[in-house]
Amino acid sequence: MPTLNYYRRIFSAYLLGGKSHLTFWHETPAENPTAKVKELGPYYMLFAEKADYRGSYDAAGVPQLDYHGHIGLQYNPIAIAQYGLGNYNLWQLTSDPTRKIKFFLVADWLCSHLERNNHSVHVWNHHFNWEYRDTLQAPWYSALAQGQGISVLVRAYKESRDERYLEAARRAFVSFQLPIAEGGVAFTDESGDLWFEEYIVSPPTHILNGFIWALWGVYDYMLATQENSAQELFSRGVRTLLHNLDRYDLGFWSLYEQSGTRLPMVASFFYHRLHVVQLRVMHRLTGEDRFAEVADRWERYAQSRINRTRALCYKAAFKLCYY
Repeated sequence: MPTLNYYRRIFSAYLLGGKSHLTFWHETPAENPTAKVKELGPYYMLFAEKADYRGSYDAAGVPQLDYHGHIGLQYNPIAIAQYGLGNYNLWQLTSDPTRKIKFFLVADWLCSHLERNNHSVHVWNHHFNWEYRDTLQAPWYSALAQGQGISVLVRAYKESRDERYLEAARRAFVSFQLPIAEGGVAFTDESGDLWFEEYIVSPPTHILNGFIWALWGVYDYMLATQENSAQELFSRGVRTLLHNLDRYDLGFWSLYEQSGTRLPMVASFFYHRLHVVQLRVMHRLTGEDRFAEVADRWERYAQSRINRTRALCYKAAFKLCYY
């Protein structure tokens, strides 16, 4: 169970403006109108606030997140990748050379921090324990980190033609081709749907935002390499989303994950807004009208005060029962 200090940190970050890892994650989700869909270019979300992260950095300028307590300052490969993508967007928009430097700093960090897991698959590890349904024991890895790391590296290769960036992306991409039991991040359910798991737990929880962000990494790798294997994985991931979106719809709000618990894990207001933005991007990437239709419906949910209050009550009940 989370400690009292854990809840104090959340209260500080949300209500008092205190600095914690939450102050990095929870910028307002925004689609990037300059992003291209048929070739690599600016990333699909802006990440502008993340590019100007006001927290801690190491001596080289790599961002670190403050988890306080016994965890303290940590490198989080997902946050580092998003910081890099935000700076890439701003570099492309403004031609500011400092943004270019920050972007390639991240690309170089990602190259040097790929590690082999117990199955010799190259991953970006988190070197701290994390409280989820079960405690994720360090080192642990994530499809979300794999996807967004790849999104950085293929753009670094596009801009520099330096093969080491593409080679690192190739090594990281292997994780999407392997099931979890073999050291990868892929899970195929009983219906044949293919998932990429943000958190590697059993049974898998299919976190929606993490799956979609990971899928964008597969898409970017496909654009960079034109490999048939990437095209197939992306197509299967799209089918999984189309087959399962109704399972994330409560009729008044979206679910964060498929928790498998009696009470569903309702998305917070932040994650609900993120889902809407992600589905709009998926519509742009695929042309599937279903994504736009669900995004419109979920956006309408958020406009209702009754729905927002109901979602908050569900969220609080879930936390009390399961965390």
